[in-house]
Amino acid sequence: MNVVPDTSAVVDGRISQRVDDGDFAGATVLIPEAVVSELESQANKGEESGWDGLSELQRLADLADAGDIDLDYVGVRPGPEEQGYAHRGEIDALIRELADEHDATFVTSDLVQSEVAKAKGLEVEYIAPKTEDVGRLSIEDFFDEQTMSVHLRSRVPPMAKRGEIGEMHYQRIRDDPSTDEQLKEYAQEIIQSAKQSHDGFIEIDEPGMTIVQFRDYRIAIAEPPFADAWEITAVRPIVKTSLDDYEHADELRGRLLERQRGVLISGAPGAGKSTFAQAVAEFLADNDFAVKTMEKPRDLQVGPEVTQYTELAGEMEKTADSLLMVRPDYTIYDEVRKTNDFEVFADMRLAGVGMVGVVHATRPIDALQRLIGRVELGMIPQIVDTVVYIEAGQIEKVYDVRTQVKVPAGMTEEDLARPVILVEEFETGTPEYEIYTFNRQVVTVPLEEGDEKETGVSRLARQEIEREIQSVSRGHVDVDLQGQNKAVVYVDENDISYVIGKGGGRIDDIENRLGIDIDVRTHDEKPSSVGTTATTPKGDVVTPEITSRHIIIPLDGHAGETVEVQADGEYLFTATVGRGGDIQVSRGSAIAEELEYAIDRERQITVVSA
Repeated sequence: MNVVPDTSAVVDGRISQRVDDGDFAGATVLIPEAVVSELESQANKGEESGWDGLSELQRLADLADAGDIDLDYVGVRPGPEEQGYAHRGEIDALIRELADEHDATFVTSDLVQSEVAKAKGLEVEYIAPKTEDVGRLSIEDFFDEQTMSVHLRSRVPPMAKRGEIGEMHYQRIRDDPSTDEQLKEYAQEIIQSAKQSHDGFIEIDEPGMTIVQFRDYRIAIAEPPFADAWEITAVRPIVKTSLDDYEHADELRGRLLERQRGVLISGAPGAGKSTFAQAVAEFLADNDFAVKTMEKPRDLQVGPEVTQYTELAGEMEKTADSLLMVRPDYTIYDEVRKTNDFEVFADMRLAGVGMVGVVHATRPIDALQRLIGRVELGMIPQIVDTVVYIEAGQIEKVYDVRTQVKVPAGMTEEDLARPVILVEEFETGTPEYEIYTFNRQVVTVPLEEGDEKETGVSRLARQEIEREIQSVSRGHVDVDLQGQNKAVVYVDENDISYVIGKGGGRIDDIENRLGIDIDVRTHDEKPSSVGTTATTPKGDVVTPEITSRHIIIPLDGHAGETVEVQADGEYLFTATVGRGGDIQVSRGSAIAEELEYAIDRERQITVVSA
């Protein structure tokens, strides 16, 4: 009896097993050189399948040495052209031709390959891939009821995150350090169990990094040279919730069922965002919505009625395109991190799909801030109308997001009306923030009560008055706001007449433009608490670059963040850092003139989070 296995049967270890069972005892096993080439290529890439296949070839060699089978290698190694078209079945075709040439039984664990071989008239033995019930993993011994994650690293004692949601502590759980040998054994057991079990699969298999989903555990295995040492990190959810477990459950249920929504679930790492997202997914599925997820890796613990998708061909855009054909009512996107993720989220939402995104944010408003600069400002309320902020496993804040054409809070002139994004506290309807364009910059203004702290609107108003007066004066200008409709400006004595103008005409024009009464005085009349009181600059010191068209403020690593730019600690303007990690202010604009004025006078330019 002649037997020709393909790569899938060799990788699965099924030929030596059939010899041991007696089915292939005394057979002549013919290994195609094309199979050896594929296994060698996979092993060189660090893929576990390649090493599994090479181990099977060694077992077959041992069986041949024992006289249980005859073993021979046949055919030729595929050339670069065949290898380049392996995904189109070129190498599979070479293996089938060898089975036909040697009048051999063709053995495969690939169903498609089996059907093609039968159609070609070959004698085929299809052996289904091995799956079996796998018991407890050794790594599970490190977990107890309050353990969320276990961190094993070569030459370091095992560590774990333990505690209640929002109160996790990273702690040592054993004094003896782990060894390379121990971690390799754990890794081999995890990978083999994922392959053999109905409850596991390999999510990512790249050189140096393997990510496995096994039952409730998401396990990342890193090895050199990708990592500087062997490391295994295993994570599992320690609590599963329903929507009823959260405050505002009734209001949120009604909101989600009313129509498809755009929801951002935000919070710090470990706050319980994914746990809440899972509760939302199961609530929607229980209420007759078709629900899917987009995850990389897939680790939401949802019921079987919710299909979990990952990247298609390495791209979430392709996953989104596929989902738009499926037309789910809601999609849970865990998690939205990069600009590309926000764009995919926005595209699906604008196509009419209800979207629930999980976003890292340390403040509720930061979830919306991360959209600024990534999508058009005016589209934000159409993309996201609800923000849920999770802290310590509970809903801390819910925002309603909508657009209204109005005069921003703190301004009075009707000509200043513009589209404003209102961010309101969900339960009370109290506005907490306004987001709008001010002097070509996107600003997020907190609507604070009381006079103890200067509000965002006050800063913007003071800044605008200062710009207007500075444009008609030669010296330094200070502004003291006396309320929403009145301000006192202090200028050099020589500038008084020029700022006021003939018959008060110039200051009248400025007052009409700004919608505020302005009293012009000299610096000598200024109280010591106004304007130039010494302050200690805070934040990151930056060095702006002045080009022919822009003033560029470099802020690497802060793309998408909203920041305040200050000169010697005094507020200049608020801006959102662009995708390239900088702020670009067009020269000739009022903001650029003020910034250039500060630079020329060698004032220290700093940037702080808004």
